[in-house]
Amino acid sequence: METLRQKLDRGDVTIVCGMGRLMHYNIIQMIGIHGGFDALWFDLEHVGNSIEQLEVGTLAARSQGMDCFVRLAPTDYSVVSRSLECGASGIMAAQIRTAAEAEQVVRWSKYAPRGVRGLNVSSYDGRFGTIPLAQHVEQANRETLVIIQIETLESLDHLDEIASIPEVDLLFIGPSDLSQALGVTGDFWHPKCIEALDRVADACRRNNTAWGCLPPDPKYAARAVEHGCQLLSITSDVRLLNLGIKAVKDNYQQFLKR
Repeated sequence: METLRQKLDRGDVTIVCGMGRLMHYNIIQMIGIHGGFDALWFDLEHVGNSIEQLEVGTLAARSQGMDCFVRLAPTDYSVVSRSLECGASGIMAAQIRTAAEAEQVVRWSKYAPRGVRGLNVSSYDGRFGTIPLAQHVEQANRETLVIIQIETLESLDHLDEIASIPEVDLLFIGPSDLSQALGVTGDFWHPKCIEALDRVADACRRNNTAWGCLPPDPKYAARAVEHGCQLLSITSDVRLLNLGIKAVKDNYQQFLKR
């Protein structure tokens, strides 16, 4: 399976889908069968999915040739470690405010000498103990994807510092929280939000760092790609279900009472 990191390093624009409250292996396989998605991200910030659910989810994603990463709150070292050990290729840290916080996430995600991640190869990413420790450490440090969300006013003030951390692979704009922080909740096309997007794009270009976003519509996505965006999170499990329900109701509107 070609990884998300490999595609980003090549300069590809990648398409991902978020999985949260409806995360189930059959839905994951359905998304893969339809095609077009490079990866999935599993939500641990807002949803309490278990490690077993993550392990099954990563397995289902791999079965369809899709990579995956986990979004989490940057408050617990062990969650970072467990997310990587369950089979995810990387993590996305939400609500980061400063370069020091981003650096802490990097250190939790990497083994020595770069980081402080505890060494355990009895999981999927260690191939269940079938590869030498040194080989696993070198490979994991080289391949683990670290994504930092930009969704606070503080993070906007520290963009270059965050983007310049070598092991930060991608900055991801969290549009809802960022619009809230800017005082224009939900107005993603507001000049303040567009200015923030452009600031992220400029900082990433200066520091040779990839960036991504969750576009509210195709026009926004096209503008983002024009400014160098390489990762588009275009939908989620809940949105897919809502759109499917709406499509069925629209098709059978004459039979519905409301």
